[in-house]
Amino acid sequence: MGFFDQPLTVSHYLVIGAVLFVMGVICMATKRNAIGVLMGIELVLNGANVNFVAFGSKYLRESSLGLDGQLIALFVIVLAAGEAAVALAIALNFYNNHATIDVDNADELKG
Repeated sequence: MGFFDQPLTVSHYLVIGAVLFVMGVICMATKRNAIGVLMGIELVLNGANVNFVAFGSKYLRESSLGLDGQLIALFVIVLAAGEAAVALAIALNFYNNHATIDVDNADELKG
């Protein structure tokens, strides 16, 4: 039980953030519909948020409050909410016009 007796460090959070980021990139690359791609983008942003909070922790710098990473993560969450709303509106409009949300059929959207 030596592995489970050790406290969590910044490197544990960085590994979790990296795993979330890679899962999001894989999801964006393999999904064919717009909702799956949006889910991949959200995973990438959540992985970045975990890393921001880990880098702003008190374990790396004792002289600060450790809120730098949390404020950046809050800003990213607000941006992700706006991005999700706009992207969902675009996906619904595309579905109303084409009866599918397959991103391969979106080639006629080119200007």
